[in-house]
Amino acid sequence: MDSIEDLLKRLEQLNAIGAALSKERDITHLLESILIAAKTITHADGGTLYRVTPDGQQLQFEILRTDSLHIAMGGTSERSINFPNLPLKDANGRSNDSLVAAYTAIHNQTVNIADAYNEPNFDFSGTRQFDERTGYRSQSFLAVPMKDHEGDVIGVLQLINAIHPGTGSVVPFSMADQSLAESLASQAAIAITNRNLMVQLETLFESFISLINLAIDEKSHYTGGHCQRVPALTMMLAEAVNATRDGPLADFTMDDRDRYELKIAGLLHDCGKVTTPVHVVDKATKLQTLFDRIDLVDTRFEVLKRDIEISALREQLALRDVKDAAVEAQISAASRAAIEVLNSDRNFLREVNKGAEFMKDADLVRVREMGSNRRWRNAHGVETEFLSSDEIENLTVRGGTLTSAERDTINYHIVATIKMLEQLPWPKHLRNVPEYAGGHHERMDGKGYPKGLTRDQMSVQARVMGIADIFEALTAKDRPYKQGMKLSQAMGIMHKFRTGGHIDPDLFDVFVNQGVYRRYAEQFLDPWQIDEVNPASWAPA
Repeated sequence: MDSIEDLLKRLEQLNAIGAALSKERDITHLLESILIAAKTITHADGGTLYRVTPDGQQLQFEILRTDSLHIAMGGTSERSINFPNLPLKDANGRSNDSLVAAYTAIHNQTVNIADAYNEPNFDFSGTRQFDERTGYRSQSFLAVPMKDHEGDVIGVLQLINAIHPGTGSVVPFSMADQSLAESLASQAAIAITNRNLMVQLETLFESFISLINLAIDEKSHYTGGHCQRVPALTMMLAEAVNATRDGPLADFTMDDRDRYELKIAGLLHDCGKVTTPVHVVDKATKLQTLFDRIDLVDTRFEVLKRDIEISALREQLALRDVKDAAVEAQISAASRAAIEVLNSDRNFLREVNKGAEFMKDADLVRVREMGSNRRWRNAHGVETEFLSSDEIENLTVRGGTLTSAERDTINYHIVATIKMLEQLPWPKHLRNVPEYAGGHHERMDGKGYPKGLTRDQMSVQARVMGIADIFEALTAKDRPYKQGMKLSQAMGIMHKFRTGGHIDPDLFDVFVNQGVYRRYAEQFLDPWQIDEVNPASWAPA
């Protein structure tokens, strides 16, 4: 008979266990905690936790513990459980009532057995074989169903050999043991169900995020990989900072919730790109809109060349009666020279259109003069300027392919990202997602966008994401307007950003000293991009 004092003590344990179970997020730790707690409050030597398989046809071993034999399998132990599942029905579809755990699951009923060797209603042949191999003596059994809030059995908690606290001998499980185990099983089932619901909600949420990124990817295959690589690099750098034990970032720490929050922010950091016109995102050349307008310019050159040839032929025909070979030769030479000028100008515009090189002032002047001084006759027979004002604006972009207006359109994606994320009712553990995701285009000196925040106004996580976003963009090999940089070139530019107030200097030092850039490169860059990086060659800060 259990004493009142012992029962009160075990009830206190049960309450403490219930509170602990409600806080556990990791399902493996949760299952292990349930079994250990059940063994503790019932003084059981051994126990097994089974879960009903998703198809509802079998019991699957999850955790197995026997203290006296020093057996620990499943859970956080390094030994996996290779026992076959327990079928809930036999080959003929009848209930498998011969096994204790199966019977408990099928009939939603606790089974309490004083001595398995004297129990005629269940098949303990497997138990006897185990005892023969190990020298163990399986005696008292307590199998309790684990029911969720809807009354469905989701698992079975089976305990073996209750140990008398005073004598150390094996005794049957008391009614108090059974009541405590049933109460614990009920709490445990609810905890498991709640955790599974949380996992399902998180999975659903992440699937929606993947859906958004897929939409971005489908709009532009050039930037789709960016939405996956930036979160990966963000987490690499954040983990390196978390591991730092000295310097200005020594106080930065992350737990699992912090990691998940940053992961979600990384996955959503460019969700606003769903609003960005695809012809701007994919603008591979300066004259590209829905198509590359350089072909229209080429056509104009061909028209001018045709006009020159026709004019030359007319002049030569006018000389037929005179038969002046020298004049004809001069006409042909002038025609060829004029066409050569056109060919040279056309080749020049085709190179300019690529946006690969930074344009010199003389090149800008040449484009403008070509556009305004040269004339051509359009399809309506109207003589007009060779290049339109819009074409001149695009062709005189100094670097890259985007005009200032198009750059603003691209930059607006971060405003859209913030607007979208701030509309969501974030739970407490994800409330910083908009700030983390919305700050990756800010600068430490306050010259970034969209809010012009300074370093002191930004979280470490947002600053980490800023470095990840820039480095990924420099090394990305799938952009329409450039090749991915080699590691040494990208790191040199990153160092200039560090000294120029663009990125966080302390975070960049971790990025370099902890080799984060190289781990990322080995995983995501092509082999030809991975060259030697020599920080000593960088200009001093």
